[in-house]
Amino acid sequence: MGRLTRRAFALAALSAFTTTGAAAAPVGERRGTATVEGERRATAEMRGMWLATVTNRDWPSRTGLTAAAQRAELIAWLDLAVRRRLNTVVLQVRPTADALWPSPYEPWSQVLTGTQGKAPGWDPLGTAVTEAHARGLQLHAWFNPYRVATHDDPTKLAASHPARRHPDWVVPFGGKLYYNPGLPEVRAFVEDAILDAVKKYPVDAVHFDDYFYPYPVAGQTFDDEAAYDAYGGDFAGRAAWRRDNIDKLVLETAARIKATRPGTQFGISPFGVWRNASTDSRGSDTRALQSYDDIHADTRKWVREGWLDYVVPQVYWNIGLSAADYAKLVPWWAEVAKGSRTRLYIGEALYRAGDPAQPAAWQDPAELSDHLDLAAAHPEVRGHVFFAATDVKTDRIGAMARVVADHYQQPAEPPR
Repeated sequence: MGRLTRRAFALAALSAFTTTGAAAAPVGERRGTATVEGERRATAEMRGMWLATVTNRDWPSRTGLTAAAQRAELIAWLDLAVRRRLNTVVLQVRPTADALWPSPYEPWSQVLTGTQGKAPGWDPLGTAVTEAHARGLQLHAWFNPYRVATHDDPTKLAASHPARRHPDWVVPFGGKLYYNPGLPEVRAFVEDAILDAVKKYPVDAVHFDDYFYPYPVAGQTFDDEAAYDAYGGDFAGRAAWRRDNIDKLVLETAARIKATRPGTQFGISPFGVWRNASTDSRGSDTRALQSYDDIHADTRKWVREGWLDYVVPQVYWNIGLSAADYAKLVPWWAEVAKGSRTRLYIGEALYRAGDPAQPAAWQDPAELSDHLDLAAAHPEVRGHVFFAATDVKTDRIGAMARVVADHYQQPAEPPR
């Protein structure tokens, strides 16, 4: 995220899946500048931005550009990160079971040429790693494990696509196609496809977002009955089996990354709510969709067990929002990360700033800067990642400029 569809979903989740309204609560007095403690911590903190390629969200600006034009646009995004005093770019390199590098497992992504499987005439991931490192940036390679297509017609996939060679791997759901996480051969294939990039390039991290089992769609069921019958007999129910499938993917991927390239990190950016306290006393004071129950991702476990090098929960809500308050979720995640080996960064919804469809808090250029002030009170929070590159560039109401002015006056290295 692969995040375009989810961005629309994130707000809907607080209406379709909440028990109370999602109107913004009053926000207390704001602090306009970074704290002294925040300035001390700035010497080593994550300052990242997501660069999304799915549906050409950020890059390339459209399909069919020449190789030179694609490369020039990519370089411009890296230069933008430097100008904004960021230190990490999270580049989406496997948006829909395809690739932005020459992969023996999957076809070239259609976001490059407009035709899935058609070579673009250059190596985007290889170039991104080289050029990012030349600018002092980390390059985190962002993979979507199970999404096959943003449509549900297998005949639109390249003839060589693994989903066409193995139609039994694929589940149509919600107008899209997904690999079935319940099949061991799917999990092995997904890991192999990801590890190919790790073997070939010195990426600084492998990065997943929040797409594991798909988000719920009213009136629809993810049809994994046959896989559950074959492999789910040892579990209390299908939900427990599904969570175990995702646990296996995370744990195995982590081990294989370390075995392949020990210096490469593994990070995940999950939906910002694990479980609500009304469901589980260990959960957050929220009333929202629950990743544990709804997409079968036990994100808290991954952090507590130390399976991840870093976690970036998407805390995409404003301070004071009744259903999911930024000021309550950040302390909750800080407590989860406390004492673990997993570094905590916070995913920030820059794309909401200045959007007239968003609550009043997002019309205030200081909202995001206040997020960083609030997070600075928690030593477990080691930085922030902003969605997404286009919004870093356009910066509708100057919210990103305010963050830079208040918090990023001095350069910072990402934590290691």
